[in-house]
Amino acid sequence: MRIFLAGASGVIGRRLLPLLMSAGHAVTGTTRSRGKAGDLEARGVASVVVDVFDAGALRDAVVTARPDVVIHQLTDLPDVLDPALLAVVLARNARLRIEGTANLVAAAGAAGARRLIAQSIAFAYAAGPEPHGEGDPIASGEGDAPGTITARGVRALETAVLEARDIDGIVLRYGRLYGSGTWNTPNARAPLHVDAAAHAALLAVTRGGPGVYNIAEDDGAVTIEKACTDLGFDPAFRLTP
Repeated sequence: MRIFLAGASGVIGRRLLPLLMSAGHAVTGTTRSRGKAGDLEARGVASVVVDVFDAGALRDAVVTARPDVVIHQLTDLPDVLDPALLAVVLARNARLRIEGTANLVAAAGAAGARRLIAQSIAFAYAAGPEPHGEGDPIASGEGDAPGTITARGVRALETAVLEARDIDGIVLRYGRLYGSGTWNTPNARAPLHVDAAAHAALLAVTRGGPGVYNIAEDDGAVTIEKACTDLGFDPAFRLTP
């Protein structure tokens, strides 16, 4: 199939690309960096340098690619987190989830894509009994605290994807990523190795129906039965070195 991977040079995108290519998919990948575009081309990916906030340019890129499936792995996060800048980082990432996702959904619709798979998070649930299932509410997005800023972005992203017209919208609520290029350790609550996150996105290309899936290790924070049953998700998956 033809895949449009938004965020191909990101932490998950880099791990997802070889999986998509090995499965025989033709991939168009986005990046904001011309230098990274060259790296993508060297890996056999049709690269597009585009800013997700430029709705017109993004639409043109997606329409030109004519994808069957669009995968949203976009974030706006630094490689190394300075705790003093956490509020700024979270606000910037929330803006991408709100505005960038809306632009990508519109572009996918214009291109006639049949399926849209988007990265969300499994640690934005409202306080309540654990493990959290996919039907549990997301935390309130009211206010300016870091957690509410994040929740506001998550709510907007998931609504845009799940309510997209004439597209099967799939939301992957990822746990706290650890592994190459991430901030966390395996000891984080609801952990998820970046390779297993990438593999879940690959599985969602051809498996599962529209809706939300928790994607994490089974440590009691969230339920993952739906993802294991419907997608074939395995949190122990790792790329071959």
